[in-house]
Amino acid sequence: MTEPSTVDTPLKKLVGDKTAKALAAHLDLHTAGDLVYHFPRRYDERGEHTDIRSLDVGEQVTVLAQVQRTAVRPMRQRRGNLLEVTVGDASGGSLTLTFFGNQAWRERELRPGRWGLFAGKVTEFRGKRQLNGPEYVLLGEGGDGEVAASDEIEEFAGALIPVYPAAAAVPTWVIARCVRVVLDTFTPPDDPLPDGVRASRKLVGLGTALTEIHRPSSKEALHRARRRLKWDEAFAVQVTLVQRKHRAADWPAKAREAHPGGLLDAFDARLPYELTDGQRDVGVEIAGDLANPHPMHRLLQGEVGSGKTVVALRAMLQVVDAGGQAALLAPTEVLAAQHHRGMLDLLGPLGRAGELGSAENATRVELVTGSLGAAARRRALGEVASGAAGIVLGTHALLYEGVDFADLGLVVVDEQHRFGVEQRDALRAKADQPPHVLVMTATPIPRTVAMTVYGDLEVSTLSQLPRGRSPIASHVVPAAEKPAYLDRAWRRLREEVTAGHQAYVVCPRIGDGPTSDEEPPPEDDNGRRPPLAVTEVAPLLAEGPLHGLRIGVLHGRLPADEKDAVMRSFAAGDLDVLVATTVIEVGVDVPNATVMIVLDADRFGVSQLHQLRGRVGRGAAAGLCLLVSEAAEGSSARERLDAVASTSDGFTLAELDLEQRREGDVLGATQSGHRSHLRLLSLRRDADLIRDARAEAITLIEEDPDLTGNPALAASVAALVDEERAEYLEKG
Repeated sequence: MTEPSTVDTPLKKLVGDKTAKALAAHLDLHTAGDLVYHFPRRYDERGEHTDIRSLDVGEQVTVLAQVQRTAVRPMRQRRGNLLEVTVGDASGGSLTLTFFGNQAWRERELRPGRWGLFAGKVTEFRGKRQLNGPEYVLLGEGGDGEVAASDEIEEFAGALIPVYPAAAAVPTWVIARCVRVVLDTFTPPDDPLPDGVRASRKLVGLGTALTEIHRPSSKEALHRARRRLKWDEAFAVQVTLVQRKHRAADWPAKAREAHPGGLLDAFDARLPYELTDGQRDVGVEIAGDLANPHPMHRLLQGEVGSGKTVVALRAMLQVVDAGGQAALLAPTEVLAAQHHRGMLDLLGPLGRAGELGSAENATRVELVTGSLGAAARRRALGEVASGAAGIVLGTHALLYEGVDFADLGLVVVDEQHRFGVEQRDALRAKADQPPHVLVMTATPIPRTVAMTVYGDLEVSTLSQLPRGRSPIASHVVPAAEKPAYLDRAWRRLREEVTAGHQAYVVCPRIGDGPTSDEEPPPEDDNGRRPPLAVTEVAPLLAEGPLHGLRIGVLHGRLPADEKDAVMRSFAAGDLDVLVATTVIEVGVDVPNATVMIVLDADRFGVSQLHQLRGRVGRGAAAGLCLLVSEAAEGSSARERLDAVASTSDGFTLAELDLEQRREGDVLGATQSGHRSHLRLLSLRRDADLIRDARAEAITLIEEDPDLTGNPALAASVAALVDEERAEYLEKG
């Protein structure tokens, strides 16, 4: 009798040493549990539409298709023949399979009418898509429903054919065969979902779900299995977040109540414009949080230019009025320096304590960055340590040993996604008690992401733009199809400069030398040319279409003082054009800049493009953003750019961005370096399920905060949201 297997059984005991090594090396699958939770990517049915027409060049695919015809011809460059097999599907799409060398047996095997699964990398030759030397498995004689007799492909006998995330060395049918072997002896773990939740939500048992997702007896059974397993993922994440929110509510913090007649009131009185209704409402929420004896954990999201910085500054002033200090952590020195200049301008005499002409109740605003000279650094650190500096701005340099606060009451993190978890936690640890925390982002966050990633934070949204902000028109410039359009783009830029305005030109890469986080690798897997680089483009523009204009260069590899000098020159109007990388993406505010040309725009993400174009139209004149791309019309890259150009609604674009990214990354898989644990749950499509899981999690944690009465659930949560990922969620 075969010994039962569990989630911890090594695969080499079940599928053999050679296959187990391949699964481990290429797919990171080591145990029966790893394999059972390696779910099919999709399911095919013979004769049904598998949409060969939608395949992208460079994609690693497995397609279900029928052999249409074969042809053998001699090779030109070497001896032997080339076998070309054309396969297609019900959609009318076709694909050429090429096999080199004398392989007459393949021609006999791949007879017209036979169905098969064909796996390989999509390439293009003379305008036709093809797979070179693909792996394949045939499913039967023609399309009449006959089942293949071979044990090798028994797993494909059902109506629904599972297609797994695979590798070239481990195709989907090998995975399916291994799954079948494991399931024959597999004993599922104890069902982690509480009986009440399972009954009220009408969910099938875990064992049934794991069997049906790999070997579905019907489409209905598959739907029930997927729904149950999605629930496990959503519930584990929400239980973790609700637990941490529950624990955080008990942490002590110093209440920072508003003081009438203090700095905040004086600041409001000297503001040169009225706050929007949204800014006032969010300000009331934050003021209430700061007055509590438990730490605030609030996410402030708002469109580019919606006035988040003013909201944050008002919160910082409330803390200073209450005798504490506030620190703002910015992702780059350029942005930290700009925040410093901007806050000093807004505060005026209120931010210049100890200087001639300062207000009676003024504070000091200090900038602490890694590029400060020794004397300036000593002076700044002394101001911070003594408490004379009520507001402290900086980059990760604020985290270094030797930066001590007298009484840190509020931490504001600008553009949270650019900081590591440990960095944020290190700053927070500089207070005697947990400080209040305000996280800001100009990247609009879809509701389900906010619920899933920021579920332990309260969320505030600024949707109004301040009065006086100008509209931004965006257009795609198809450089390959219509080069004249690119010429017109440069002329349009010159027209804006002639009218007294300024412009940005954005490139995806810095140029020669080691790469940095702000640029992609020089060449992608499909052999496309390297992305355009700032150091290469700037001189070409100076000698060509922008000859005679004052051009500056800005990127992350420049020394800090040089970056700051370039930004100061651009802000002062001493430069006409700034050729830059995405270092300008966040926070750079030059109201006179009215046009931006983004080169190789298809190399940027949707949210990134939306952030970039928010740098123009910040003054009285309308903004213009031109997205230059060689992506072909109808391609997914071009459709993405068309979508960005068609709307200025950041929340609509955020949903599109979520749709196109690996959703599992939101759990910190990228940051932790581990494989994502969201295998089935779609943050876009499963919003209702996530909401329901959160409601159940809140009810459960109120009754059983530490899950002592639900040990199976506690184990499941620990497995799905391991400690490292749980800390990521908590600290985020």
